[in-house]
Amino acid sequence: MLMASISDSETTNRGSMWELDQNLDQPMDEEASQLKNMYREKKFSSILLLRLAFQSLGVVFGDLGTSPLYVFYNIFPHGVDDDEDVIGALSLIIYTLTLIPLMKYVFVVLRANDNGQGGTFALYSLLCRHAKVSTIPNQHKTDEELTTYSRQTYEENSLAAKVKRWLEGHAYKKNCLLILVLIGTCTAIGDGILTPAISVLSASGGIRVQNQNMSTDVVVIVAVVILIGLFCMQHYGTDKVGWLFAPLVLLWFILIGSVGVVNIHKYNSSVLKAYNPVYIFRYFKRGKSEIWTSLGGVMLSITGTEALYADLCHFPVLAIQIAFTLVVFPCLLLAYTGQAAYIIDHKDHVADAFYRSIPGPIYWPAFIIATLAAVVASQATISATYSIIKQALALGCFPRVNVVHTSKKFLGQIYIPDINWVLMILCIAVTAGFKNQSQIGNAYGTAVVIVMLVTTFLMVPVMLLVWKSHWILVVIFLVLSLTVELPYFTACINKVDQGGWVPLVIAITFFIIMYVWHFCTVKRYEFEMHSKVSMAWILGLGPSLGLVRVPGIGFVYTELASGVPHIFSHFITNLPAIHSVVVFVCVKYLPVYTVPVEERFIMKRIGPKNYHMFRCVARYGYKDIHKKDEDFEKMLLDRLLVFVRLESMMDGYSDSEDFTMMEQKAERSTRALLTEKAGSNTMSSIGDMSYSSHDSIMPAKSPLTGNSLTRYSSQTFGDEQEFLNRCKDAGIVHILGNTVVLARRDSGIVKKVAVNYVYAFLRKLCRENSVIFNVPHESLLNVGQIYYI
Repeated sequence: MLMASISDSETTNRGSMWELDQNLDQPMDEEASQLKNMYREKKFSSILLLRLAFQSLGVVFGDLGTSPLYVFYNIFPHGVDDDEDVIGALSLIIYTLTLIPLMKYVFVVLRANDNGQGGTFALYSLLCRHAKVSTIPNQHKTDEELTTYSRQTYEENSLAAKVKRWLEGHAYKKNCLLILVLIGTCTAIGDGILTPAISVLSASGGIRVQNQNMSTDVVVIVAVVILIGLFCMQHYGTDKVGWLFAPLVLLWFILIGSVGVVNIHKYNSSVLKAYNPVYIFRYFKRGKSEIWTSLGGVMLSITGTEALYADLCHFPVLAIQIAFTLVVFPCLLLAYTGQAAYIIDHKDHVADAFYRSIPGPIYWPAFIIATLAAVVASQATISATYSIIKQALALGCFPRVNVVHTSKKFLGQIYIPDINWVLMILCIAVTAGFKNQSQIGNAYGTAVVIVMLVTTFLMVPVMLLVWKSHWILVVIFLVLSLTVELPYFTACINKVDQGGWVPLVIAITFFIIMYVWHFCTVKRYEFEMHSKVSMAWILGLGPSLGLVRVPGIGFVYTELASGVPHIFSHFITNLPAIHSVVVFVCVKYLPVYTVPVEERFIMKRIGPKNYHMFRCVARYGYKDIHKKDEDFEKMLLDRLLVFVRLESMMDGYSDSEDFTMMEQKAERSTRALLTEKAGSNTMSSIGDMSYSSHDSIMPAKSPLTGNSLTRYSSQTFGDEQEFLNRCKDAGIVHILGNTVVLARRDSGIVKKVAVNYVYAFLRKLCRENSVIFNVPHESLLNVGQIYYI
């Protein structure tokens, strides 16, 4: 491995070479525009919409539907003293369900989806496309030619344009936006840990209702066994059993709705007065100390609402709206109302009101359905957590982990082994550690309300930039949302010492991992941008690059979509040979959910044809994954041959006037170029040998004079295709950069710990790029550098 030590204090000088670079390494506007095809908006028939609404029950609403298992116990953990307290709590549940899941999410937030993808990162991706707020500046206007890259245009003096300029004005605003997104993401991961814990534990508690002498430890053991089985089955995916989820969840909603109707009729129909919101004011007016803290329990009635948004999974918004308004919402209202009626008549049964309110003949079938519904709800949340991690990974906010595609039919069904076992260990620890629903409920409520607040704040710029909403509508949305969510937030924060600290610890841990990884990724990219090699210097080396061109194809991987990476200059400076064909491969992720395969690769030639140098940009969305059976090397070679064939048909770069202009600029800038490069001095080592060298290499011959131009003009497609095939048969080498990032000696202690220890530890744990792209080990060459940031 070739290692070089460099400092990011080096800077590039944009002089005459910069102008030459722009002509030699043009953006890929033309190539990108050739790929663009417009998609047509899908139209759904009424029958298909109803079918999709039915299917969405099993994917989207499982978590929200299992909340009746544990809500009233968490509202009244010490029992009920007064009927009015139950009526007031029920009224709060009714209008919380109406304002947050129904009005805010189903009819407003769901519209802010990224081509069917929801969640915090989907909102961030929308903002990154409509404003330059991404902290990694690797996007180019050619990316906007993608069919999945939709964005709005603004009038100069419009409110949206002013908001856009304000967000783009300073780097700290972009960082604040990123921090807000990471907070929501990390708390959502905590939600993925707490949902299986509380859902399965609450469902398992049903076995103790019929046998009061049974120990709580037995319930915990049953819950832990179910959780272990659930996580161990994740690698099979849900493709084969997913068709069962929708009828099972529909059966669950019918069950809880029917039981609710029976309980209202059987015990106390006076609970229906809770639909009058005046009882909410009476509830708070009573002034008991427990009233405010009970809001944390009421908050649990809308858990799963954020998962509803994150688990869109390409279901049309209208289908989800139909399912929620016709099935989920009325069944939940009936279930909570029926439980309240039962509790008023059986105040000492509040701890397990759900199971005790079930009629005896259907008790055990109801227990089985409840347990299966809890498993489905847990599965939906675990899958959403995988999706969140995948999105964070694609946007440079999480270490590279193994992502397994579990379905040949559906793009979004993935499995991440490392994350799966971490979730299982934490979930079992929470379940066995707390052993009761109350403390887990406190933790769960804290996680949910924080994610909701983040979504509310992110919706403001989305409404202004993406929807171009009037500012009055934005203010109304913000005020109504915060009026409901802030009281719940304060109530949950007051329970930090009673279990609410769990999601905070989980979120802080993941936040540190994500922020440190993203910070070092950005610094590494900035260094490579500032230290990239001038194209004029490459051309000054001549067609042989000042070396022996050996038969074969060399794929040089870089994060730069333009320019030659600095690591390549060290490679050709310290090694005596380079391949006959060199292709710079840039793999980058865009703020879109997917990049169609036919638009994924953009190929361009660098310099004259007799240099045999190309650039390939492979673009991916945050939902795209690299499959095990995907031959990335073959895809690159096929794209290269297609490009050469198209180029020969179009003769796009064979105009002699272009080369005349380039020759004149090359001659004017050669002296300045060599002066620039002569000042760059680095320490390099190969094996056990150390020596000092200059990055600059004296040009062997001007590439644009004499016979080279003649050879360039006369070369035909058939000759070059035959040449490429011979090089392919001679062998292919993948040259990957293995960058080591260290903090500078004058850095603070926090930065040194974050970069030298936390980031270094994460780098050791994450997967290598060669594994991700299925590069054969025998054709791999690692070239390393040390970057001081």
